[in-house]
Amino acid sequence: MSEPTHPPIRPLSDSDARQAAAAILRAGGLVAFATETVYGLGADATDETAAARIFEAKGRPRFNPLISHVADVEAAFALGAATLAARAVAEAFWPGPLTLVLRRAAGCPIAWLTSAGLETVAIRVPGSADARALLAEVGRPVAAPSANRSGRVSPTTAGHVAAEDFEHLELILDGGACAVGLESTVLDVSGARPRLLRPGSVTREQIEAVVGAIDIVGHDAAITAPGMLASHYAPAAPVRLAATTIRTGEVGLDFAGQIGGEIDLSPSGDLVEAAARLFSGLRALDRPGGATIAVAPVPEVGLGAAINDRLRRAAAPRG
Repeated sequence: MSEPTHPPIRPLSDSDARQAAAAILRAGGLVAFATETVYGLGADATDETAAARIFEAKGRPRFNPLISHVADVEAAFALGAATLAARAVAEAFWPGPLTLVLRRAAGCPIAWLTSAGLETVAIRVPGSADARALLAEVGRPVAAPSANRSGRVSPTTAGHVAAEDFEHLELILDGGACAVGLESTVLDVSGARPRLLRPGSVTREQIEAVVGAIDIVGHDAAITAPGMLASHYAPAAPVRLAATTIRTGEVGLDFAGQIGGEIDLSPSGDLVEAAARLFSGLRALDRPGGATIAVAPVPEVGLGAAINDRLRRAAAPRG
């Protein structure tokens, strides 16, 4: 096996760095870059070979589709057919941490491997202005799942990406710590009624305020979008949820000072702060020796639904 490479890290805000990254992406290479959610492992979404490099680098199942990122709403709806609901939520939440699953438009150039052979495509216009500047420079959709090995904890800093030691990653664009820290909400708007496939920082309540009642898809549903695997976002160590105490030999991930854990996602009980710190907290406690991570309860309200979704997947039995 080849030795892993250690790609250069350059600022996402640097226009020269973005130009270099765009050239790599247009040539079929891999670039990691910051968004407001997590760092993405990017490749040309229209190139089957480039998309295959993402699957290979992450060890990602080929049936798990990728999100394609574009610079603006017009570019998004050139790729996927816009329903009334799609346009309403796009107007409300784009640019931002929301992915829309759309029926593939006629002539859509997104590679079939990128969409895992489905007749739908998952599209996002990221909230980060620097990320959108990169996408505009590339001039084509960029597939960018989280820049970590498949199923593991998502990266929220450039250092997290570098620690993954991806063999063929050519450049990391550093945008600092991700402000949101959770993957995007995924909403299927390809049919008659919107369906929430993955919760995120754009909450169910916010979406329903725009389009009315939506359906919630369970973990046992067929995989039609990224982030639907039952076991996902997982550290190497076991995870125990709803902990009211820290047992001997465990390490604690706390919320609002409930269990006196080594790391408290938010001592004040702020769900936004907790979401932003979730993945970095799991990474920090995932230590050699694999001590179980005891996680304090997080309220199942608002953004707490997305935090608990990630925690349940992190604690799910490993395949």
